[in-house]
Amino acid sequence: MTALTADAMADERGDAIAYATDQLRAFRDDGPICTALGRLARGMLPPLPGAVVALVITGVLLVAGLGEQNTPALFAPVVALLLTGPASTHPHNGRLDWLVPPIIRGIEYGYLAVLGFAQGVSAPLIYVLIGVLAYHHYDTVYRTRQRLWPQDWVFRAGLGWEGRMLIVAFVGLSGLLPFAYAALAAYLGVLFGCESVTTWARTGRGSGVIVDLEEEEA
Repeated sequence: MTALTADAMADERGDAIAYATDQLRAFRDDGPICTALGRLARGMLPPLPGAVVALVITGVLLVAGLGEQNTPALFAPVVALLLTGPASTHPHNGRLDWLVPPIIRGIEYGYLAVLGFAQGVSAPLIYVLIGVLAYHHYDTVYRTRQRLWPQDWVFRAGLGWEGRMLIVAFVGLSGLLPFAYAALAAYLGVLFGCESVTTWARTGRGSGVIVDLEEEEA
């Protein structure tokens, strides 16, 4: 009986670790490019150092790109991708690896906000785009806590944080950034909104696994 209990506890710990790993990977919101780089690295690179360096360098490039000469800021997505992408398939089982998703969120939201304001995109349009992304990320967090995992195609169709930043940077070279923000906000709003509503409606009240969030956090 003791051996069986020990085995059961070990299985529970293993399931908890796998669940936490899947959560953190979902929270990253990686797209196809990040995933491809992660497969090349085979999960060997720890995620936190690259994410921290990417955050610092992105901030420096944004500061250097303010004003009339904003070319340095347009290279920030490439730098962030190369520093964080190869670690996308890592288990994220380090003590502080839970910091990686919020760092990536800070990079993406900060980049979209600073570049948008620097290139004259209207504030409401910037807020709408970031609001759509914030809704998607909140929905992902809440869903995973209910054991309702978003489908892989959602992350691919959503382009990933790196894809969205690269599109904005590329369009920024042509001076059509307001169009890019409007197009992304409309496309992502329809994609994430419809997929979320459809999933929750299909799940229905009483189906799926409902988790008490307060007990889980305790």
